[in-house]
Amino acid sequence: MSFNFDLVVNSFPLLLLGAGVTIKITAMSVAVGVIIGLFVGIARICRVKPLEWLAAVYVDFFRGTPLLVQIFLVYFALPVITGQRIDPYIAAIGACGINSGAYVAEIFRAGIQSIDEGQMEAGRSLGMTWGQTMRYIIVPQAFKRVIPPLGNEFIALLKDSSLVSVIGFEELTRRGQLIIAKTYGSLEIWISVAIVYLVMTLTISRFVAYLEKRFATDDRH
Repeated sequence: MSFNFDLVVNSFPLLLLGAGVTIKITAMSVAVGVIIGLFVGIARICRVKPLEWLAAVYVDFFRGTPLLVQIFLVYFALPVITGQRIDPYIAAIGACGINSGAYVAEIFRAGIQSIDEGQMEAGRSLGMTWGQTMRYIIVPQAFKRVIPPLGNEFIALLKDSSLVSVIGFEELTRRGQLIIAKTYGSLEIWISVAIVYLVMTLTISRFVAYLEKRFATDDRH
């Protein structure tokens, strides 16, 4: 058995295109997840029982069911209800974003609850409402603390985004499958795909570590 380096070299441009699509899907999905997660995380700790209950149901459902099933629900089941076909791109970002939102909600909830209760009391004593205190005092402090787990969520979703290949979306994993179908070079291509994923995750990890150190430095000043 020989390793075909020429196949790796020739296939790398296509794999990089797939990697670009993977990063784009992941970034947009995490952006959606952060927006959803912030509001759901706050709803989880507010004292309005219906909101607490709805937020808990959302988090439990999307954390307790596989992302693959959620992708199928969005792409195949939702059109049956609406009568409208969903574009694979929208379905991929929608499913991944909603799934990410459930995990990000718990990240924000933990981050907010880690802030000393005296911060809320101080804000209220200054005449701020609960919402204003959360917006201007609590959430900015909590956001700095949740950067590492948000980075981990980005990395996890980067790898899980390979699941959107089941609806024909040509991200990195799907590109690898298509190349293998033409060349039969399973060993070379899967090793190449793994290396590309590794480079992306290590790069993100280093960037998150930099941000964490940068915010820690700003706090000391």
